[in-house]
Order: sequence, then structure tokens, then C-alpha cells
Amino acid sequence: MSEIEHWLEQHGLGKYVEVFAENDVDLRVLPKLTDQDLKELGVSLGHRRLLQTAIAELEEPPATPITPVSPEDETEVTTQKGDAERRQLTVMFCDLVGSTELSQHLDPEELGVINRAFQDTCTTAIQRFEGYVARYMGDGLLVYFGYPRAHEDDAERAIRAGLNVIEEIETLNNSVGQDAGTTLAARVGIATGPVVVGELVGEGSSQENTVVGETPNLAARLQAEAEPNTVIIASSTKQLAGDLFEYRDQGQRKLKGVHDPVQLWAVKGEAAVESRFDAKHSTALTPLIGREQEIALLLDRWQQAKEGDGQIVLLSGEAGIGKSRVLQALRETIPAEDAIRLRYQCSSYHTSSALYPVINQLEGAAHIDRHEDAAIKLDKLESLLARSAKDMSKVVPLFANLLSIPMEGRYEPIAMAPEQQKEETLEALVEEMKNLSEQRPVLMVFEDVHWADPTSRELLG
Repeated sequence: MSEIEHWLEQHGLGKYVEVFAENDVDLRVLPKLTDQDLKELGVSLGHRRLLQTAIAELEEPPATPITPVSPEDETEVTTQKGDAERRQLTVMFCDLVGSTELSQHLDPEELGVINRAFQDTCTTAIQRFEGYVARYMGDGLLVYFGYPRAHEDDAERAIRAGLNVIEEIETLNNSVGQDAGTTLAARVGIATGPVVVGELVGEGSSQENTVVGETPNLAARLQAEAEPNTVIIASSTKQLAGDLFEYRDQGQRKLKGVHDPVQLWAVKGEAAVESRFDAKHSTALTPLIGREQEIALLLDRWQQAKEGDGQIVLLSGEAGIGKSRVLQALRETIPAEDAIRLRYQCSSYHTSSALYPVINQLEGAAHIDRHEDAAIKLDKLESLLARSAKDMSKVVPLFANLLSIPMEGRYEPIAMAPEQQKEETLEALVEEMKNLSEQRPVLMVFEDVHWADPTSRELLG
């Protein structure tokens, strides 16, 4: 019996063993599954909640609770020097909108059910992006990204977790909200800055670790300024996240407890970016030094490809040594008119989403806005494929299905088994590449391929 099979049987969910196996879901993939992923796998609402609770238990939480000390706290505490350290932290506050009003017309037990469901939903989203819930506060949560475990992209993780919380509110409204006859909404505030973390406060059994600094207070004030179902971030967080998200300028505001006016940004959603490197380095880059040999090798291989001898180069190395910067230099060296450029950005957050980098690339190339009407999306897809596809009636339905674009009234629905449809789609993608290369040389880049989902790896093969 495999680990995943044993785990499912242990939680009384053995009926999903076969579907998990068919979709290559193992214990490594489990913590990355979203509610939408589980829904697409055919897991019922009740079992999705059971799975999310069980998945959360897979990761052992830190044993020591952490309590922020706000600049406004008037409680006298005793402190003790220990393992305290100064570090950068991204702090999130999220709460349920209108909980006071809810308490006035709901039975306490009903309100308790809603609060627990909200906290469970938030916790699942937060743990998916490896944040740490420092404290549950009635109808809200205080969360840290960067402590006790730090990541290079903690600001991005916090924003993604906040957006995920807002998305999951709709699921809550279709369950506990509907049962209580009310509409639920959430607010999220996120700030990044220096803190001192790890000092002990209090005495005896009440002794806890603290996070001291302005950042927790700022995040709390931002959350209070947020509109329902909105994520508000500080400029410090936006600067770190770069152009990975779309923002709406909320202007500067004077916040209680904060000396200077603060610039607020509402996060509209994830941006369609070709490259994480470009998105996080929107300002001018310093000159590239000491990589002449690598650039020369890439240009030599490019010249061979232009002469009809296709090339494959694997650029590998430790994180942070400049792989993406080398690729950027290559693109700057090759004139845009000399090549058709295809960039596929793999993501650590979508390792179980089939062909995620391909979908992202197609949407970007066709300038498809995910909020547009289906007819407009289909028009844009047809316009893109008309440049190279030799059989539109075959290719458009496959690609439209890949991008989840309805085709009613314009194309016949695809009538084939899922496995055959996958093979046909992969073949169509390869054929598209060949057709493009008949027009001009193609420079195709798969970035962060170590995060590629299994189907994308199959396409590369």
C-alpha cells in the first residue's frame, strides 16, 4: 500500500485512492492542493473540508505561540534576553467583516460555527503558502510570513494567501453563510518591515515569544482600512512583490498610531507575467559582469539553431547565482525581429496544475484578460492561432478547452477520452512550435523548470 493510499484509508477517504493516483497526487503534492483542485478531482464539499483539515495536520506547527506587542499596548510585561533577533517580517491581519452585527441577529452557536469555519478556511490558505498563524482573535487571525521559517518570497506568499482567503469566502457563503441566512466577507491587511522577534515576555505558563516593531500595528491598521473582500498592502510589501500582481492605488492615508501618512495599495489579483525575473526587476539592472563565456556559448547555440540545427541548452545551478539574468542578457543581445520568443514561467505554487506555464503563456500572447467575456477570449485566441495554425477547426477547440474558454455555438464540443485529449493537445502544441519555426527561428525558454508540473515535463520531452 502506498503512503497516499494508507493516508486516505486512515482518514476514511479510500474512495479517492484511484483518482489521486491517476493525477499523480502524493504526500508531497497534498499541501499544495487548493479547494478548486480538489473540486476538479471530484471530491465532494464535505470530504474537501475533511481533507483540508487532515492536510493541515501533516505540517507540525511550531510549539511556541507568538504574541505581537503593539506600540499601543499598556499592559506591563517583563522581558528576558534570549534568542531574540532582528529580522524582516511580513505580517498579515485578516478578519470577518461585520462580526458584531452578526452577533446581534445570530444564535451564539451559529456564530461559533461561522467563526470556526472562517478560521479553518484562513488557516488552510495560510498554511498552503507556509505562513504561521500566530494568534486566533475571535473573528480574525494574526499571521507571520518569515518567522519561524523564512523564504525569499514571503511578501508574495502573504499576498497569495490573502487573495486565496478572499476567494474561499464564496465557498463559505455557499455553505455556512447560506445556512445562517447571511453573506460573509473578509478584509486582509499586509505590511512588511523590520521587527525584533523571539524575546520572552510574561512569567510561568503565560510566558510567550514576542514580535516587537511597527509592522504588526501597521498591518492591523491596513486591515481596518480595507473594503470588504479586499487585500490592502503597504508600499514595503508591494516593492518586494514587484509586478507579480495587479494593484489599485488607494492613495495616502493618515492611520491611527502611525506617524506619517501611509500609501495604500489594493491587490486586484495575479498579473499575467512572462517571467518572474522581469516582474521583480522592473527597474534598470546593473551591467552583467563575468558571464561572457556563458553568453558566448548560448549565442553560438542560437546561431546553429538559425542555420537549421535545433539546439537544447540546460542552464542549471544554485538559486541566486544569476541564471535568469544570463537569459535576460541573451534576449537583449538577440534582436526582437530575428526571433519568435516563447517564454514559459513555471511556478512553485502550481506544481500540480497541468500545463500551467503553457496556459499562462497562451493567455499572455493572446492578451486574454481572465475577467473578459468568453466570446472575446475566443476571438483573441483565434486571432493568435490564425498566424500559424494549419487546421483551426482542430486546434482552436483543444486550446480553448485548455484555457477553459466556452465554445458553444462556434465549435463542436470535444468528444474524446481525457487521456486521448491530453495527447492531442500535446501534439497540437508541438505542431504549433514547428509551424512557428517555419516563419522565423524560435527562442523558447522554460524558466524554473524544476517547478514544472508532470504534463509540462512530458511536453518538454
